[in-house]
Amino acid sequence: MKQRTQFNTKLMTGILSLVLTGCFSFLAVAQDTPSQTVFKNVRVFDGTNDQLSGTTEVFVEGNKIKAIGSSASRGASKNATVIDGGGRVLMPGLSDTHTHIMFASLPQAALMFGEPNFNVIYATKDAEAMLMRGITTIRDLSGNTFGLKKAIDEGMVPGPRIYPSGGMISQTAGHGDFRIPNQKHPAYGGEWPALYQQGHGYLADGPTEVMRAARENLRNGASQIKLATGGGYSSPADPLLGIQYTSEEVKAAVDVAKNWGTYVTIHSYFPESINMAIDAGIKDVAHGQLLDKPTLQRMAKEGVFLSTQAFTLCSEPQNSEFSNEKLAIVCVGTKKMYQWASEIPDLKVTWGTDMFFVPQDLFEGQVKQLERLTPWFKPVEILKMATGNAGELYKMSGPLMNPYPGDLGVIKEGAYADMLLVEGNPLEKLDAVTNQENLMIIMKDGKIYKNTLQ
Repeated sequence: MKQRTQFNTKLMTGILSLVLTGCFSFLAVAQDTPSQTVFKNVRVFDGTNDQLSGTTEVFVEGNKIKAIGSSASRGASKNATVIDGGGRVLMPGLSDTHTHIMFASLPQAALMFGEPNFNVIYATKDAEAMLMRGITTIRDLSGNTFGLKKAIDEGMVPGPRIYPSGGMISQTAGHGDFRIPNQKHPAYGGEWPALYQQGHGYLADGPTEVMRAARENLRNGASQIKLATGGGYSSPADPLLGIQYTSEEVKAAVDVAKNWGTYVTIHSYFPESINMAIDAGIKDVAHGQLLDKPTLQRMAKEGVFLSTQAFTLCSEPQNSEFSNEKLAIVCVGTKKMYQWASEIPDLKVTWGTDMFFVPQDLFEGQVKQLERLTPWFKPVEILKMATGNAGELYKMSGPLMNPYPGDLGVIKEGAYADMLLVEGNPLEKLDAVTNQENLMIIMKDGKIYKNTLQ
């Protein structure tokens, strides 16, 4: 009898173990099942074509677009979230390819002399604001964004995907030299200001120092390298048309980036500096407002991107008088540059804003800046700059340094599910995108951050 009881006990224990194992296995499977969302009754702007699709469905599973077509929802489970778009337009999330998220609307004094922890929290607020404007990806071209990027990627805080450059690399007395007057360089007994200590920028002279700064950024996770090769309107001391860095110094950065499978983008406005940098191997011009048509044609032929901005305001309130004098020159050149760019069909153009230390009202108008391009481009051409063209640019970071390997800026099967559902036809009127009230749904990485249709 005792032996039988022991047998029954072992049997029940075994059965219970199997049942519990099965239950926990089921729970594990259930928890690992990716979320599903079906957009029905939508027209699609895919980021590359000039026309909207007919009414269709888009099926999202996890963070990717799984199927597109009239029967795309056939593969969805009964637990999928179904959204009736009501004939509205589904389009890729926007990309701003020139941001400075760590100090977009931060007062300059706060960066130079303030508490770093406060500044990071401030940037977190600005990142969420960008996402809620429909900007799902940014390329950040100067600033220590690595911690913020990690927090966004892990879902700790909302914000766009970030393609980080780390600190912009500048020569002494160049565009990135923001030392206050009479502040000595550390090589001559001074101390590094806070922005350099915190990795928001680097002053590097000579090929060896340029290589070291580039490698430091890549070590931290930079997806591309940013180099200042010409003067800037916002920098306090350098002439606007001064060539910065030698071809050997630029090539040093290019060689480092190439060894990691990525590329160099440059801050520069004018042909002499830009042609020198193209000769040295750079693949993207992050400004170019003073370019001539022959250089733009060269860029189109050699596949060099023009990632420029609509600097059509000839004075900005946060600038000094010296900076606004230089901005006025850039402003005049911007209009000529865009006219020539619009006449070169093979030129790869992306959209960016390059806002830093700006007042809140200017920062809030970030996406509204798309409308500045309407004198030269059709709405569909402008939207391509901020979607499909930007997606092509991101792929230049290569398999080693691309933080989001896959398709961005497009709606196609297998692409990341970063999408906007908008009221109105953005291919006819940009306010379907630039007016935030027309953003019905904002989805990034398969997650919905705004839904006014509920």
